[in-house]
Amino acid sequence: MAKTYRHIYEQVCSFENVYRAWRTARRGKRGRSEVALFEYDLESNLIAICRELRDGTYAFGQYRSFHIHEPKRRLISAAPFRDRVVHHAMCNVIEPLFERGFIHDSYANRVGRGTHRALDRTTHFMRRHSYVLQCDVRQFFPSIDHQLLMATLARRIGDADVLRLAEQVLAGGAGVLSAEYEMRWFPGDDLLAAGRPRGLPIGNLTSQFWANVYLNGLDHFVKREIKCPAYLRYVDDFLLFADDPDDLHRWRREVIDHLAGLRLTIHEARAVPRPVTEGVTFLGFRVFPDHRRLKRSKVVYWRRFARLQVDCACGRLALHHLTECVRGWVAHARYGDTYGLRRAVLASQPLPRVPGPVV
Repeated sequence: MAKTYRHIYEQVCSFENVYRAWRTARRGKRGRSEVALFEYDLESNLIAICRELRDGTYAFGQYRSFHIHEPKRRLISAAPFRDRVVHHAMCNVIEPLFERGFIHDSYANRVGRGTHRALDRTTHFMRRHSYVLQCDVRQFFPSIDHQLLMATLARRIGDADVLRLAEQVLAGGAGVLSAEYEMRWFPGDDLLAAGRPRGLPIGNLTSQFWANVYLNGLDHFVKREIKCPAYLRYVDDFLLFADDPDDLHRWRREVIDHLAGLRLTIHEARAVPRPVTEGVTFLGFRVFPDHRRLKRSKVVYWRRFARLQVDCACGRLALHHLTECVRGWVAHARYGDTYGLRRAVLASQPLPRVPGPVV
């Protein structure tokens, strides 16, 4: 039985923890006005956060939402910077309590377990098994049920003040994704099910962490109950490997039943066992046992470079931002067999000379 942790709220509220949370929250964002304004009176702001958390008077602000369209349309919701400091302060304390219970092959939003480690593990499994079943959850973040998530948190956290703070974070994001959610009904539902609080704003540190918490039970179910020998998950996209396709068909039915208990569904039409030799599209690549190709949408990403160059030439974009964009694409593409592609793309879109290589 998992250990329950009590009397940890004081760690969340401590000045040292809030100070560390601020340093993490500001990383890569120091040029933004709200961050600069917070830092203008840093000590007073940090002390105020500590005091309000201890008094139970902290009030979360409104989210700022916008859509992105790469690789697909998503609603991103950004909390005020002050709230993001509180999110980090809470995660600093509770994340290690759950981290030790995650399986080895759960990736994303974990130290040392990012995109490229997951791709390497996928290749490892593809070289040892003949078939793969790929599943992804429909509308994952909009579908996460608050009641079920809080029950999962409460099994590990026995501090009422920490749970109250977690409920406040959830309540602050309630409704942000309501327009994105397509109602789905599960056995035993009545009309009240339509009003169940659900959804985690994409963009919160807490949302990324809680996504792993929410699906951790699935990870252990696959490994311990149905005993799949090779399985990995990256957020809501997961792969099961086997040498017999009949095993994958059986496991598929069991996974669907288990996810129904979490009020989640998968894209069933796409979840079909296939030979690994056909490859699998995963994390921006088409992965095969002996090589990787960049996903088509990533190959044509060079078109964005052309638009950015125009913006840079017109003064709407700083040169260093253009350079960062190029380096980011190259850093991702180099994890596939793309040396020739990178040279061809960059040769077709000559860039201003900047310090350091980009290929």
